[in-house]
Amino acid sequence: MMRFFKFNIFFSLLLMLSVSSYAQSLATIEQAFTKYSENNFREKIYVQTDNDFYLTGELLWFKIYCVNAQDNKPATVSKLAYFEVLDEKNNPVLQTKIALKDGKGNGSIFIPVNLNNGHYKIRSYTNWMKNFGAQTFFEKKITIVNTLNTPQTAKAEEQKFDFQFFPEGGDLVEGVQSKVGFKIVGTDGKGLDINGVIVSSKGDTAARFQSLKFGIGTFNLTPAPNTTYKAVAKSGAKDVIFQELPIAKKNGFVLSVNEASHNLTAMVNSNFSDAHVYLIAHNGSKISYSESATLAFGQRSFTISQNQLSDGANYITVFNNEGKAVAERLYFKKPEKKLNIFTTTDLNSYSNRQAVTVDVSAAINSKLNETASASVSVYKVDSLDVKNEINIENYFMLFSNLKGNVESPGFYFQNNGSSIKEALDNLMITQGWRRFDWDKVLSNTKPNFKYLPEYNGHLIAGKIQDKNNKPVKNMFTYMGVPGKRVQFYGASSDSTGHFLFNTRDFYGQNEIVLQPNYELDSTLNISLENPFFENYSPFKPSPLKIGASQLKDLNTRSLNMQLQNIYAGQKLRQFYTPDIDSSSFYLKPYKTYNLNDYTRFRTMEEVLREYVAQVFVYRKQKKYHFHILGETTILDQDVDPLVLLDGVPYFNLDRVMAIDPLKVEKLEVIRERYYFGPLSVEGILSFRTPKGDLGGTEIDPHAVVLDYEGMQLQREFYSPKYDTEQLKASRIADFRNTLYWSPELNLDKNGKGKISFYTSDQTGLYIGVIQGMSNLGLPGSGTFSFEVKK
Repeated sequence: MMRFFKFNIFFSLLLMLSVSSYAQSLATIEQAFTKYSENNFREKIYVQTDNDFYLTGELLWFKIYCVNAQDNKPATVSKLAYFEVLDEKNNPVLQTKIALKDGKGNGSIFIPVNLNNGHYKIRSYTNWMKNFGAQTFFEKKITIVNTLNTPQTAKAEEQKFDFQFFPEGGDLVEGVQSKVGFKIVGTDGKGLDINGVIVSSKGDTAARFQSLKFGIGTFNLTPAPNTTYKAVAKSGAKDVIFQELPIAKKNGFVLSVNEASHNLTAMVNSNFSDAHVYLIAHNGSKISYSESATLAFGQRSFTISQNQLSDGANYITVFNNEGKAVAERLYFKKPEKKLNIFTTTDLNSYSNRQAVTVDVSAAINSKLNETASASVSVYKVDSLDVKNEINIENYFMLFSNLKGNVESPGFYFQNNGSSIKEALDNLMITQGWRRFDWDKVLSNTKPNFKYLPEYNGHLIAGKIQDKNNKPVKNMFTYMGVPGKRVQFYGASSDSTGHFLFNTRDFYGQNEIVLQPNYELDSTLNISLENPFFENYSPFKPSPLKIGASQLKDLNTRSLNMQLQNIYAGQKLRQFYTPDIDSSSFYLKPYKTYNLNDYTRFRTMEEVLREYVAQVFVYRKQKKYHFHILGETTILDQDVDPLVLLDGVPYFNLDRVMAIDPLKVEKLEVIRERYYFGPLSVEGILSFRTPKGDLGGTEIDPHAVVLDYEGMQLQREFYSPKYDTEQLKASRIADFRNTLYWSPELNLDKNGKGKISFYTSDQTGLYIGVIQGMSNLGLPGSGTFSFEVKK
């Protein structure tokens, strides 16, 4: 009896140690995930465009929303976003940089008349998002038609199929039943309705399947040992398709997730009969459920309340006893909170050139008083309309977590019917994006990011090399931007020769001058890196087809566009200067000399010697040198001060003395040692010409001079007012297709706002689209429509 009692105590102690060990292992996984999430801040972007169909010669207007990927609240880290239009071969045809403030920015692009007809894709991203790959960027298809070119008839192509299989938890395992998702699309990127059978290598029929929606469906399969499988499917009357399935593992784990009432049942099956597993559910930043358990006869069921899960995409992951992720799948929970945007027009129909007023209100579910920022587009509906169903709500909540293109995304948000729920779950199985590399997460590997966030402004990256194309380290490189506002930047190269200029309020088209101090080494070479990302996602727009029924609307819109460019061309090219600090980087100088206030000498040496008291000019080894007199003493006598002309540095002071002083308007003197980024200079002499164009002065012939576009200057949207009878009776044609575009519709603390505009000379049906984000990070959209009659 005593022996049995001792054995019981020993067994109980082992059990307690085992339970304690399992709990510690689960805690280790949770802690590693939390640390990884904290160290891997991510951003997401959504872009609203004023339309999805354009003619060459038109303007494309857009609004960018940049949010924290964890909670969809406005992201304030990046101050710049990149916007591109790519053709079917991923060649960028249009590119621009957009300033972001509080996670929002807007801009416009003129579509050049030499573009070919076709479907294009726009994409947008921040510099920080480059670290996580092109699949994280926002992408959307748009259509561009050049009416000067005859639309090409799409060539008949041999039908090709992309047929893929996705075991629900990630793997097929011998002897363990698994749900298998499949997706098949044709050459045009559209899903195919198919049905077929799964045949084993032994000739047996193992399963039958049929697509549910858009070529996507599921079937159950229990792989037999040492057996392979292939699908034999049929689409339409002729096509028979064969495709091999993934090979089943000898041993492993299978995860299946099913929805029942208000709970999820996550079932773990394995051919390891008594294995211990850990299961966690998270939304990418926060763990909502975690539990550990030992499988009984190779299986274990976990019950997760939906109330525990976050709105949107949730990741459910299984780990084995060693803490290695062995199965994972995504589950989508429809958001409980929703930003509803309501609109009311003052009339149902309007006449030409009549005022339209729209009242806008926002509410979370039925609760009003929600502050939000939105963008609005109002345009004419015709046969050319492109039905793009992605909006800010379904993109941030769902599609930003999926791989590849989603056909008819609006279908999944129609209602809560059982067929839509099943189709949505199939989508998560086949296109759910498993973005976590759990080996990195659990190893607590310190992240190594190549691209920095542009927190203050645009980062201009480059490289400096010697004459043998070897990198030069610790070399100061300078960038001057000639202009009325002094813009000057310095950077020091790292061990690989790379340098980085951290610009501030760098807008518009500029000419930049790049140079090291060539007085030290005239053989150095400088090059800049392309700021736009050169890797691309596999998303490829389908070929463009123009139907005969669309030609009339196409001709009408082309004529209207040309008339608008003729009669309102100047108004369409109006830009406004951003509200920025125009002072020089050194802010207030010690002394400013307006040269017109003094005797105008003919040489720069006379100017400096006669009335610039802070500068001593002398010659050494037949070269000019300057000393700056500080408050109490002369600054470092072995180093010349930094000398700038309109922001461009001059290291050869003989060239400074050759500047015609009659072309210089003023001189600003900083008489202290000045620190600017990595640079330390012994005072500054900043010469300014009246136009900021260097006054025709020659710069160092070794310097690299480039045209470089900073952040885009914003264009004013042309929306005429007909608030008098005289203006209403004007004979100047008004054939706007887009009546109104506003990237800044701000709803007040009561959740209310108002927009107003005038109709044009075109009759027909018009639609207004409003999309926006609440301050709490809830996306929402709304629409309104009206008719214009003569």
